[in-house]
Amino acid sequence: MKKRWLSTALCAAMAAGTLAGCGLKTPETTTAAPAATEAAKEETKAEEKTEAAEGETKAEAAASGKYDTANMPEVTLVYAEVNPLDTIVGQMATDFKEKVEELSDGKMIIDVQASGVLGSENDVLDTMLGGGGTIDMSRISAFALNGYGAKKSLLLSIPYTFADREHFWNFATSDLADEFLAEPVEQGLGVRGLFYGEEGFRHFFFKEEANTLEDLKGLKIRVSNDPVMTGMVAGLGANATVVSMNELYSALQTGVVDAAEQPIANYASNAFPEVAPYLMLDGHTLGAVQVVITDEAWNGLTEDQQAILMEAGEYASANNRKNSENKENEVLEQLKADGVTVVEVEDKAPWKEACKDVIESNTSDQAELYQQLLDME
Repeated sequence: MKKRWLSTALCAAMAAGTLAGCGLKTPETTTAAPAATEAAKEETKAEEKTEAAEGETKAEAAASGKYDTANMPEVTLVYAEVNPLDTIVGQMATDFKEKVEELSDGKMIIDVQASGVLGSENDVLDTMLGGGGTIDMSRISAFALNGYGAKKSLLLSIPYTFADREHFWNFATSDLADEFLAEPVEQGLGVRGLFYGEEGFRHFFFKEEANTLEDLKGLKIRVSNDPVMTGMVAGLGANATVVSMNELYSALQTGVVDAAEQPIANYASNAFPEVAPYLMLDGHTLGAVQVVITDEAWNGLTEDQQAILMEAGEYASANNRKNSENKENEVLEQLKADGVTVVEVEDKAPWKEACKDVIESNTSDQAELYQQLLDME
């Protein structure tokens, strides 16, 4: 105890001696304060500049499409695609997935379930509209929601509406397209459209050789469960037969149907040339598609996550526009090389005339809107 007290006293004495030896005086101590204050001011200014620079960096990041991924919650969205990934729409799904995951730094995962493993388009839509969250997103035919009350989308499936691809993309990149995409939200269907794409013009293919419009008379032609397609086939003199996409190959193989219609790339990727090797390029409708997401999934996302989906959608749509025609031409040449008989329809006027009733009956209640669509050529 005594040793500890002595040690403390010695330390105090040494400290006092040191201060005295340095000749420190009160005035000198007070003159040092302003210098310290100036240093503090300079430090504060430096911090303010740093904060301002960081603010500019954040603003630039936001302007360049970057997002606050550090604080972004992780989420996985299940995306249903009825076609294989090597199709035009399958590639669009892949482009969308990769862009979402890139922009979110892997915080958002798009789980693409392709080749119809989650069911047909109608099965998927029923699941999505029914709630439960097992399917969050899907690529659907643009007119698929018509059966659920979305009337505007019906106009995209009217035969011989789009003169060419450019005509469709004039629509798909317009303000009118946004109106079409917003329709299911306005009607409270439980889903919303994000962006449009296309998979090429749809054409007929047959088990037996067919070369003219007359050759369609009396044939059993597979259609989806859609009144416009049913009416079109009937107008062309054939018998519309509803068969799910997953069952179409066997239906052609066994003679349940004599023919069907699909975009060229889908025709090839689903191996339909094996059972129906006659292709007639009549281009009755463009395979317009859209990607939809459930309101449940959408409302569960942050604003940044929603913005990422929209940006990725624009990217996937632009790639789809660029790749679709090239892919279709490439596939068509391969089909010819593989022995598929391909017939070009030079004059579509008789075909359009045969579909006159179905065109008028399905556009009369939206005549002005349909005319806007036609005028975008």
